[in-house]
Amino acid sequence: MKVCETVITSRQNGQVVLLGKLSERKHRTKEGLFRFDGKKLFLEATLCGLDIRQIFLRASESQRLISLVFEREEQLPKTTVYLLADDVFDKLSEERAPEGILSVAAFPPLHKGVEILAECAKDENKRIFIMESVRDPGNVGTILRSAAAFGVDLLVMSRDCADLYNSKTVRGAMGALFRQRICIADDLPAAIAVLRENGRRVLAATLAEDSVSVLEASISRRDCLVVGNEGHGLSAETVGACSGSVIIPMCEGSESLNAGVAASVLMWEQYRGE
Repeated sequence: MKVCETVITSRQNGQVVLLGKLSERKHRTKEGLFRFDGKKLFLEATLCGLDIRQIFLRASESQRLISLVFEREEQLPKTTVYLLADDVFDKLSEERAPEGILSVAAFPPLHKGVEILAECAKDENKRIFIMESVRDPGNVGTILRSAAAFGVDLLVMSRDCADLYNSKTVRGAMGALFRQRICIADDLPAAIAVLRENGRRVLAATLAEDSVSVLEASISRRDCLVVGNEGHGLSAETVGACSGSVIIPMCEGSESLNAGVAASVLMWEQYRGE
């Protein structure tokens, strides 16, 4: 780990410019880097072995925070620590109440292709959950957090879901992004076909003629559940690829659940199943 003791006071500094650009998806994708605010996410990232490249500390709080960083020095072999003038730091932070530390890390590894699906499906103890076209970063973050809480071994996402590295996703996931095993599916119906070919029942969360209550579906850990877009639900192609469909019973007059909440309910059913 390297510490640059000179306080950066210019917003035109190269490192500051890059940090600012990482608020945009196109720059995150180009650089293979993303940013996150706060002590909790920094600590979670070091515990999960994330490749942290840069740490930015608010100058007036640097003496207090540098000890926190040095406590994790062994997990930060490639990291450079920079000190930012308070006004520069405050301009860059995306938090309402900044904690004085910003981190930049390389994207954690993601899985692609059908190999990981087949491998996971063959293990009866592995839980698999699927989401299609969930566009709200906050919902994706919630689903990641719930997946970690309810023991989802593989989270399968269609490519058009919200960006995993959007600050709202990262914040909502509360560190789960750093450790959750994720597969990005270019063709979700084909991915579902692979799961079914390997003995998994795949149930779509949608209202259809043959939908049954999730309470009556005898959900087990081997069952894969699919939740869809906040406004339009699941595509007809994805529903058609599934083994069947389930609904979450609600009080009369309730239209629907938030996608993140619905996914969490379904994961709970999967978690408690034998």
